[in-house]
Amino acid sequence: MFDEEEVKDSEQEEEAVELEETPAEPEEEEQELPPEQLPPPPVEKISPSQEHNWAMLSHLSILLNLFTGFLGPIVALIIYLVYKDRSRYIAYQSLQSTIFQLIVWVGVGLLIGAIWLVTLFLSIILIGLLCAPFSLLATILLLIVPLASLVYGIYAAVKCSHGEDFRYWLVGDWVRGTYENG
Repeated sequence: MFDEEEVKDSEQEEEAVELEETPAEPEEEEQELPPEQLPPPPVEKISPSQEHNWAMLSHLSILLNLFTGFLGPIVALIIYLVYKDRSRYIAYQSLQSTIFQLIVWVGVGLLIGAIWLVTLFLSIILIGLLCAPFSLLATILLLIVPLASLVYGIYAAVKCSHGEDFRYWLVGDWVRGTYENG
């Protein structure tokens, strides 16, 4: 039989071997220090001429719609997001431009699409064939709206380049109301 001392010695040796195999854990856990918080970068002052230029560019972004069909409001929205905290004038003008372009370009596009969709469904029962000339006439008339909006957008850009406050009809009052209420 085994002696009790031999059993205890063998148990102590096994524990020692187990301790050697397991990596030693640091007694104190390193606490993660919060990342050093940097102060926000200083906000640069925008000169009045820069304000007028950015407002003018937001209105001129309507010209991008001629080539792409949709980038105008995106550019005006980007200008709004970049300058909304730095210049109330740029924010107001660019938000107006974004909303105006969405209403005119997207709205008219959806309206023309809806007219032709109704004509297509009605052509199944032959009534749509009679509606096709009217749909074509409505499309031509509705295409005048975006072209007129180009002139209106350029007029707005000229006004802003001279430092004047420009308001789109209906849109400008609505945007100004959101700024005053917010």
